[in-house]
Amino acid sequence: MTDKKRTVVGLGEVLWDLLPSGKQLGGAPANFAYITNLLGDAGIPASRVGIDPLGEEAIQKLEQLDLSATWVQRDATYPTGTVKVEISAGGQPGFDILEPVAWDFLEWTPAWQQLAQEADAVCFGSLAQRSSQSRSTIRSFLQATRPEAVRIFDVNLRQNFFTAQILSDSMKLASIVKLNHEELPRIMSLLALNHAGEKASAYSLLSTYDLKLVCITRGNSGSLLTSPDEFSEHPGFQVKIADTVGAGDAFTATLVHGYLRRIPLPQLNETANRVGAWVASQTGATPTPSAEGLERTLGEIA
Repeated sequence: MTDKKRTVVGLGEVLWDLLPSGKQLGGAPANFAYITNLLGDAGIPASRVGIDPLGEEAIQKLEQLDLSATWVQRDATYPTGTVKVEISAGGQPGFDILEPVAWDFLEWTPAWQQLAQEADAVCFGSLAQRSSQSRSTIRSFLQATRPEAVRIFDVNLRQNFFTAQILSDSMKLASIVKLNHEELPRIMSLLALNHAGEKASAYSLLSTYDLKLVCITRGNSGSLLTSPDEFSEHPGFQVKIADTVGAGDAFTATLVHGYLRRIPLPQLNETANRVGAWVASQTGATPTPSAEGLERTLGEIA
């Protein structure tokens, strides 16, 4: 185990969540990179925003969150992405994701190639692959990483922005796959694999796509982590939910942080659930820890 700071990239969509309470910077890459930074690694969002007021504001907000905007591209043609978010009585978000927007046109550049070669881990999803250009760029980025780099496919079934081919191709490029329990039966069906329960399906994905780890999250009921050699279940932490926006991204960031340090699966599972529960108990995807620090803040989640 080492405390060396790792370079961890969130690759894909940076956008504005238009919540009932107002707009908040969102998108899995920014949420993921923010929590990665809190945990002590170098979290880097790699995305694209428009040359417009929302794009300028996004860059400023990233800097306020201590996130580098160096690898956020600017688009002169398409606007900064926005998502209309409705929150249910139980705190669950519903999304209306507009298109086409800047992050549909991610560009493969020499700067991004260098970043890919330096990355210790890259997290990517299905949503940002809805357009052919961004899909091609994301795959070029993943293929340019070092063989030992960890590639995390965080499945995100939104609206109709996915296909069986995108899911299958992404899993072939990944070393870790994360999905939720509601998505699992649909994904297994799309991939023409038998769904005979969570554990059996996790092992099926592991063997079919030669993965290192499959993570199935279960909302406020915890998660299942499955590797070729072992599995770990955690019941989750019961907290008063403010909203669940970004909680899954926080879980993923914590999972990656621990995996890079070879943390045992049960400990990895517990910590990821703890961080996800903390974010769900706060408003928005990028909450600020208390003045006592992140460790003290997380210690209050019981």
